[in-house]
Amino acid sequence: MEKKRNWAGNYQYSTTNWHEPESVEEVQQLVSSLKKLRVIGSRHSFNSIADSEENMVSLQKLNRVISIDREKQTVIVEAGINYGELGSVLQQHGLALHNLASLPHISVAGAIATATHGSGNRNQNLAAAVRAMEVVTADGSIVTFSKEKSDEELHGAVVGLGGLGVVTKLTLDVHPSHQMRQDVYENLPLAQLEHDFDSIFSNAYSVSLFTDWQDERFNQVWLKSKVPDDQTFSFGEDFYGAKAAKENLHPVPGVGAENCTAQLGVPGDWLDRMPHFRMDFTPSKGQELQSEYIMAREHAYAALSAVSEIREQIAPHLLICEVRTIAEDELWLSPSYKQDSVAIHFTWQDKWADVQKVLPLIEAQLEPFQAKPHWGKLFTTSPAKIQSLYEKMPAFQQLLMKYDANGKFRNAYLNHYIFNETE
Repeated sequence: MEKKRNWAGNYQYSTTNWHEPESVEEVQQLVSSLKKLRVIGSRHSFNSIADSEENMVSLQKLNRVISIDREKQTVIVEAGINYGELGSVLQQHGLALHNLASLPHISVAGAIATATHGSGNRNQNLAAAVRAMEVVTADGSIVTFSKEKSDEELHGAVVGLGGLGVVTKLTLDVHPSHQMRQDVYENLPLAQLEHDFDSIFSNAYSVSLFTDWQDERFNQVWLKSKVPDDQTFSFGEDFYGAKAAKENLHPVPGVGAENCTAQLGVPGDWLDRMPHFRMDFTPSKGQELQSEYIMAREHAYAALSAVSEIREQIAPHLLICEVRTIAEDELWLSPSYKQDSVAIHFTWQDKWADVQKVLPLIEAQLEPFQAKPHWGKLFTTSPAKIQSLYEKMPAFQQLLMKYDANGKFRNAYLNHYIFNETE
């Protein structure tokens, strides 16, 4: 059997031993019988975080919505469901999630385990919606982490990088469904952010800036706004020096917008506006690489200016760069732990040899701002540096040892970046 690759095709998994359990009982049997394993979601990580040299467990067949509690405003789902599937069911019941990532095709459990996020000054990352989590731990037993049982331990377990066991069920907070609209503006000067960053990003429920770093400006501003019942409003033709787009746009210059969610202020259901890309567009393979760095929001303009200083090294290898904001949370391994954050995301051409040379330059520019790389994307930051950036890293190490003393769920990535060991 040929070894499988991730969604982007840039990473090949190390084993052909793949398992696809169809029930929690099957997961328990697998965990009990296997010496080492790792769990795979929708394969949207760009590095070795989900890899195993011995056994891979895919949860794609555990993809049901189990129950919805309208009174408590929660939903219980199996861990293999993706956000597109979950969003459609919630919408049918008049409910919504607080946020979505750019792509709706990623698995809920995978996104949560790596602290994946959307944008919005008041929106925490996707993992912050977790109220409870069922995990099959190393001996095959089920452990429940929950706010009711232990808020603190849940905070440690949610962004777990797959190290605690196999997540089988998640209880998520939900909200009443709502309409949204999306307005796009073009050509926002970088200099405008020096004094107006906070006001620009507080203008809508979710805001994204896109630049190809060809010069000191953002090609596009995407404003995702909740639409009050029967009310209309306009941002006007000018937005902090940027001009209203006259047609739907793709974030990457020169690419058609047919796969993007509708813009031009046209209202629609939240799940058809919150992500950048449409639910019915399923990317079979992304000819791209991705990196992302997250730091305290107060450093936003200085950090972007620092990146701009090396834009001539960045631009030739870049497809697009996106800037988003994330609200602080209490999750131990979240890059937004106890700090409102800004994220600078790079979508690269699929040329790792070139990208590998650029990343250390970016990381050096962002060093003064204590930037944390996204757990599931490409970076060259050292394990010691990463560990120093997380106040709760020692507590997280202890949590992993408590539930997986023999390292059944540990792989080279966890040994390297969490325990600073090499195999």
